Amino acid sequence: MSAHARRKGRTAGDRFRGVAMQITVLMIAAFVLVPILYGVLGGFKDNQQLSTNPFGLPDPWVPSNYTDVIFSGSFWRQVFNSTFIALMTTFIVVFLSALAAYIFARFAFKGREFLFMLFATGLMFPFAVAILPLFILLRALGLLDNPFGVILPQAAFGLPLTIIILRQFFRTVPAELEEAAILDGCSAFGFFWRILLPMARPAVATVSVLAIVTSWNNFMLPLVVFNDPNWWTLPVGVQQFSGEYASDTARILAFVILAMIPALAFYALAERQLIGGLATGATKG
Repeated sequence: MSAHARRKGRTAGDRFRGVAMQITVLMIAAFVLVPILYGVLGGFKDNQQLSTNPFGLPDPWVPSNYTDVIFSGSFWRQVFNSTFIALMTTFIVVFLSALAAYIFARFAFKGREFLFMLFATGLMFPFAVAILPLFILLRALGLLDNPFGVILPQAAFGLPLTIIILRQFFRTVPAELEEAAILDGCSAFGFFWRILLPMARPAVATVSVLAIVTSWNNFMLPLVVFNDPNWWTLPVGVQQFSGEYASDTARILAFVILAMIPALAFYALAERQLIGGLATGATKG
């Protein structure tokens, strides 16, 4: 076979792979976007339109489903609760994990790898298994109907993955840099706070995004901890709203779509940091 024929064959193969990849991406996008579009349009309909014209445009448009949710105090209270719990969880888990990862990465001591493996085994511990003993513990500590009854367990379950990610990044920092900092009079904690953390900003941003998303989507723990509606988070609010308006599907769709907007907006803002941090970690690894 001539060189021209081989080049032509490779070109045809590359073109086929490109077309196949585009078709796959379009199918995945449709799989994600079609339900969202159905929910957005369904929120502008009434229940009769959903029954007779489920996939068409609203006729007439019913914006009251959205405005009733937007102007309700409970919705914004749930947004605030989810935001507060997510930010506090992220602060605790990232701060503690950074300290632990620094010790595991930069200090040599007896039993280090064994202790690290204990943390790593937390990844294999299902959250659902711990819900009953966790509820009993929180009740004994008086943390039911208290935001820290959700924040502290979420932070504890977020430690293993965060420590693993940060430790891997901290180990890539050259030892010569730490030695130079110590010779300049920098303490171990000073090196961690002034040099290592700023250098690890992509990794810290990545684990922060993961912690916020995990906390925001958590449903089971807030459902168990909070009996007071004033502390409900958005996932719990969606479930309670669906039960209250079980016969009003259009209103439920409007509430669900509005509940998705804060998470989508946050991801749009944090996407570059998340992808950049993962790419940096992969390159350094």
